[in-house]
Formats: sequence, C-alpha cells, structure tokens
Amino acid sequence: MESTALPNLKDMPLPELEAFIAGLGKERYRARQILKSLYQQGAVSFDQMTTLSREFREELSRRAIIDSPRIVKTQTAKDTTRKVLFELKDGNYVESVLIPGKTHWTVCVSTQVGCRMGCRFCLTGKQGLTRNLLPSEIVGQVTALKAEMPEGPEIKNIVLMGMGEPLDNYDNVVKAIRIFTSDHALGFSTRKVTLSTCGLAPMILKLGEDVCVNIAVSLNAPEDKLRSDLMPINRKYPLAELFAACRDYPMPGRRMVTFEYILIGGVNDSLEDAAKLVRLLRGTRCKLNLIAFNEFPGSPFKSPTPEAVAAFQLYLAQHHYTAILRASKGSDILAACGQLSGMGSNL
Repeated sequence: MESTALPNLKDMPLPELEAFIAGLGKERYRARQILKSLYQQGAVSFDQMTTLSREFREELSRRAIIDSPRIVKTQTAKDTTRKVLFELKDGNYVESVLIPGKTHWTVCVSTQVGCRMGCRFCLTGKQGLTRNLLPSEIVGQVTALKAEMPEGPEIKNIVLMGMGEPLDNYDNVVKAIRIFTSDHALGFSTRKVTLSTCGLAPMILKLGEDVCVNIAVSLNAPEDKLRSDLMPINRKYPLAELFAACRDYPMPGRRMVTFEYILIGGVNDSLEDAAKLVRLLRGTRCKLNLIAFNEFPGSPFKSPTPEAVAAFQLYLAQHHYTAILRASKGSDILAACGQLSGMGSNL
C-alpha cells in the first residue's frame, strides 16, 4: 500500500473524526459537518465543504486527504446485474456488484483484495490474500456507485459479500459499517446492512458486541468432514463452535441469522444431505438461502440439476424451514456468488 503521512478523512467514522478535529483545536461538531459534506453532499475536495470556513478548509487540506477507489470498468449482464471494477491507490483491483430488485438496488461490497480462507468453490479464494481494504476503500465502493447511478431506483441494501472475508479485516470493516449506518454519513438502517462470513466463530461474537447488523453464515455442508473439505476454516472452528456463536449473536426484534447453502452437484445436494441439515439446524432460529453453485473456469465442481435443487428445497420446507432459492444473477459476466476475481488484467 502506498504510504502517506496524511490521514484520509474517509477512513474515519464519527468518533475518530471528532478526535482528529479536536486535535486541530476545533469544535467536535465540525466532524458532523464534514461527514455530511462527504457522504450526503458528495464533496470530493475541501473546497466543496462550504459549511466550513475557508481558513479551516485550507488547514484541513494541509493536514488530511480525501481519497476513494476509482471505477475503471463496468459490465452489465443480461439480467441487468452490473459488475464494477475498482482501481485502488496502489494499483490493486476489487470488484463490486449491483444487484437489481423490483424497486431498488442491492450493492455487494468487497472487503479485501483476494481472500485467504481458501474455500474450494470460490474463485476469489484461489488468489489468496493480497491485503485488507481500508474503510475508505470499502465505503468508497458504495459512494462511487451512488454517484454513478442514473435517475431511478436507489441503492437500498448493502451486503458485505464480495471479495474477501469481512471478519478477517475486522477493525476496518466495523469502521466502514459505522460510516454506512451513521445518521451523519450514509444513514443506512442496520436492517439494510448484512455481513457474510465463512464462520470465524469468535469474531461473530465480537461483531455482535460492537455493531448491530444482519449476519449471513456461509454453511454449505451439513457435517464437519465435508465442510472441512470444502471450507478449511471449519478445521479451526467446527460446526459445534460455529453454531454456538450463531445462537449467541444478538439479533433484535424478529431478525434471524441467515445460513447460506451453496448447492454443488453431487457433493452436498442429496436428500440425505438435506436430512442431515435439518438435524443440524434443530433448535437454531434461522432462515436459509439456497444458492445453486456458479461454475467458473477451472472449477472442479458442477452446478446442481434443477430437480436436485427443487427436491432439496421441498424437503426443508416440509420440515418447517424457510429456504429461499436465491437467483444467481450476473453469472454470464462472472458476477454471481463466488465468481469475483478483481482481475485488472481483464481491462
């Protein structure tokens, strides 16, 4: 990462920004003005922060920078899903995905350049980890996309489900969440922010202590042996430990933990697997997202048959589990779940 002596204002949630402003001898409420300028008025330079005095803006320009990732390429799928390639300051690349809904967009945000979790069904995991994203690089994906959106449906949901394992970049991700959900910044409801994890059990509990967002756990197997083969993290945090953390995760109101289950043809999609899953979930308040595996070049796995998917979903429904089959949007441009690579060489 290119080093700089000057801090980036976009890396700071409100408490940090207040402390930074106080260190300049200014009133703490100026931090709220700065956040509003950056995230609600779209300021990209100090000159545009017109609620601040000229003298203060000039001082800020000497003491800090304003920087975000840059959009360099957008691809649109047949179903109107958009995959967006961002270039970072150090020349690395990450991808975000804009997923269309009936009345809004959902943005799928990356949290790392690559990923070190090594899940066998995920293209991102094949790269290994290059580095963590800073808060400004996580939030900057959303602000850049909001600025590029034409008149029409707005971005209403944020899912931290792109490249990387969010809980492996814990501090920066929590700062980003605080910027996403601050009334002085982007103002998203915590109900509209979802973090997806492959199962770092201790960090799930810590997340519940620090912020309040929806959590989705990538499950993908109903027993330890198969899950450890598909997802190496299971060797460190097996299903018993993972489920204990999920049961203790604080979900306000009627919200529930979501388990994501990628159905892989001939691997985890049989009725026997469905029966094991029902036994595993017993006593856990949850819902399930079923996702048919999205093939990518070089993958050892295959997509399940439509018949296997329908039978698996029906079995869960018959045993009183809400199991929603999630459409794999954007697969024709490698924008679907598990297909992101952030390859700048594809420009």
